[in-house]
Amino acid sequence: MRKTVPAPKPATSPNPPVMPGNTTPFDIHLRGGRVAFNGDDIFHDLDLTLPASSITCLLGPSGVGKSTLLRYLAGLVDGEAGGDIACSDGRPLLGRVAYMAQQDLLLPWRSVRENVVLGAVLRNERPDLARADALIAKVGLSDAAHLRPAELSGGMKQRAALARTLMEDRPVVLMDEPFSALDPLNRMRLQDLAARVLRGKTVLLVTHDPLEALRIGDRVHVLRGTPAVLSDAILPAGSIPRDVTDPEILRHQAELLRQLGATAEELNRAEDLA
Repeated sequence: MRKTVPAPKPATSPNPPVMPGNTTPFDIHLRGGRVAFNGDDIFHDLDLTLPASSITCLLGPSGVGKSTLLRYLAGLVDGEAGGDIACSDGRPLLGRVAYMAQQDLLLPWRSVRENVVLGAVLRNERPDLARADALIAKVGLSDAAHLRPAELSGGMKQRAALARTLMEDRPVVLMDEPFSALDPLNRMRLQDLAARVLRGKTVLLVTHDPLEALRIGDRVHVLRGTPAVLSDAILPAGSIPRDVTDPEILRHQAELLRQLGATAEELNRAEDLA
């Protein structure tokens, strides 16, 4: 059944406090998803399933609608929206999502520790400082917990942002190119860290890097075309994080690059016709 998704109310976070109840992992099913701006569809009749406790990676060229899809699922989309989002446990998705943007979005006047507990502070809740310190340790920032963002490297900022995302303790995590601004070595380190600390959560991660998607994703889709549609999922074999020199991974990479090349041609053709 199609329903219209109302425009979200202005808020600092898409998440109200999580209500007690069943914490069993659940699938997420998007059916007939649509977002349009000024009458132009970014995507319509879009179907996507996010299996429970898995990492789904989403590739596609700039401007195709990857970030829009994340914001749609988070309840933050600004345009005209429609479709149906259903969870396999019968409960609504709202309030069970953590969102990690491409930029770290750390408040410059707050320490790492203060940034990690920011969500609770904004909701006028008492922060669980012991849990915050445990997460800061988990991402390797215990010695930097008192530092402010200006005193951190790019990789440290992203680790702090990851700890803040995990502090929200939502079963669903939406990540918008969280490692794209990092150098290759730090990017790989953060991929390894994310693969460990996100285990058991249902994740949708947007990336421009096919090898990153194949290294840490349980399934990989390409968003392509105008309006955008999803490719069939590629399901890499093996445990995460994978060896990117594996011949099977390189074969999948070639297929993804072929799809992305076709996507770029489709977008250029659409722009020529506009």
